[in-house]
Amino acid sequence: MPEHPLKIYEDLDPKLLNLVNDTRDLALADGALPKKIKLLIAMVLDAVHGASDGVQALAREAIKAGATKEEIAEALRVAQYVCGVGCVYTAARALKEVLP
Repeated sequence: MPEHPLKIYEDLDPKLLNLVNDTRDLALADGALPKKIKLLIAMVLDAVHGASDGVQALAREAIKAGATKEEIAEALRVAQYVCGVGCVYTAARALKEVLP
């Protein structure tokens, strides 16, 4: 498993790291939307922003939360519809390491 991308902040600025982690926990907690759906939303946002490492990590988390390959694919269809084909290429690079 790769090193957490924010690990440097453990020593550099632990208060900032705690804020980021608390915000993540709040944003992704089960609520009106289940965690799985929130992770799929975050995954496609990373795809739209060209963050393939984020797509990969969030897809793995979404799968652990119960997301299927079909749900991942459909979420990416929505991203492509709204934001264009670039996010599909970003996701393809990331997902070849995640999906069999």
